[in-house]
Amino acid sequence: MSEEILINITPMESRVAVVENGVLQEVHVERTQRRGIVGNIYKGKVVRVLPGMQAAFVDIGLDRAAFIHASEISTREGTAVESISALVHEGQSLVVQVTKDPIGSKGARLTTQLSIPSRYLVYMPRTAHVGISLKIEDEAERERLKQVVSDCVAQEGIKEAGGFILRTAAEGAGADEIMMDIRYLRRLWDQIGAQIKTIGAPNVIYEDLGLALRTLRDLVSPKIEKIRIDSRETFQKTTVFVAELMPEIADRLEHYPGERPIFDLYGVEDEIQKALERKVPLKSGGYLVVDPAEAMTTIDVNTGAFVGHRNLEETIFKTNLEAATAIARQLRLRNLGGIIIIDFIDMEDEEHQRQVLRTLEKQLERDHAKTNIIGITELGLVQMTRKRTRESLEQVLCEPCSSCQGRGKLKTPETVCYEIFREILREARAYQAEGYRVLANQKVVDRLLDEESGNVAELEGFIGRTIRFQVETMYSRNNTTWCCSDSACSTSVEMAGFSFLHDFYPGSQLKWSG
Repeated sequence: MSEEILINITPMESRVAVVENGVLQEVHVERTQRRGIVGNIYKGKVVRVLPGMQAAFVDIGLDRAAFIHASEISTREGTAVESISALVHEGQSLVVQVTKDPIGSKGARLTTQLSIPSRYLVYMPRTAHVGISLKIEDEAERERLKQVVSDCVAQEGIKEAGGFILRTAAEGAGADEIMMDIRYLRRLWDQIGAQIKTIGAPNVIYEDLGLALRTLRDLVSPKIEKIRIDSRETFQKTTVFVAELMPEIADRLEHYPGERPIFDLYGVEDEIQKALERKVPLKSGGYLVVDPAEAMTTIDVNTGAFVGHRNLEETIFKTNLEAATAIARQLRLRNLGGIIIIDFIDMEDEEHQRQVLRTLEKQLERDHAKTNIIGITELGLVQMTRKRTRESLEQVLCEPCSSCQGRGKLKTPETVCYEIFREILREARAYQAEGYRVLANQKVVDRLLDEESGNVAELEGFIGRTIRFQVETMYSRNNTTWCCSDSACSTSVEMAGFSFLHDFYPGSQLKWSG
């Protein structure tokens, strides 16, 4: 199976696409002004203790206080005691790590059980334990890796408390590679420890890596054949990072200076737009309906136009098999987490039910997030969970629609602005216009003239042409038109819904940071 990672960098955001056999499987978006904070370590201050909930709220310097449960607070002996009141009190300083980003109205989730990841290991400075990923199943390999870690710790003369977890990527790793990781983590922990002693609360002590470097650390496996990066600056940074931590993948890094935008490869840009839609067509003619909600995500499977050639049961079985594969992909692509309920089409044959579940389980093995299939209810619904740590793709790119009281979603003004920037870059490469005029919704234009004004000025300087904006009162958030302002050109393109200029101007590209 051929796998690639594509990394797209602009001043406003970083985007990563994981492609398998030419098909987009995962996409990650990190906004420059709104980075995720999972993995960050803070010195916080307890602002409220809630004995009834066995929890506390901690000020870590964000707009909203973060939440920590008693089970996530370790005593000096490494055990949690029963009462939250015995663990913390208001005004107390607490060193904590974020385990879940703020999502919706909920604040960040915290733990005092710190963990610092590297390529092959996770270092736990407060836990004297050596663990190993359950995905490494070979017992001989598990024992070998544990012995390698033990030998490396002894060789380094590490005497203070602390433990390691061997990550899935460690399978097959040699002693030199494990030692390199241990030394890297020890240097990092020494820096963090020094900060803990001197910094006041609330304050950030350590920030996890940005999206590009985090992708290399967490997602690169032996199956990844190529990592393409369209920013020369980011490519140079990743080269330095790889040389220090994972030199074995250096020959897979590639600066992409191509004529086409990097996300036009394999139709990634179009697939991102499709991942925001509720309905997912299947090749057979059936379809999925994906409905994320605050409490859970529901996925409904329908036969649609697929009527089969034999009997109804066989048609249903084939549709459900195809749906199981598609559902596993959609969970990764949309980054859906929490409780997930799947309503497969009812099957009378119990063997068919088992095969569909096995197919779903097999496809979920490729997921980096932890998943758990609970089983089938009496009503024939499949219950499962997928670990949620960061916002879903929809939560990053969209917001609730105010016109329908939040039942639907609209792209945020921020998302639309960045799509406009990408299309102007594409047009500037393809045509020599004097300038551009963008017609858009009031909120989009307001953002372009305010929060994004610096990016607009930088873009104008980069392409050497002026960009003007005009409010179109009849447009919804998802409607944008831009016009070439060259008097000799009458180009006017409407970008409505999730369909922009990608097909109208094929093969054009201009790199902002390349």
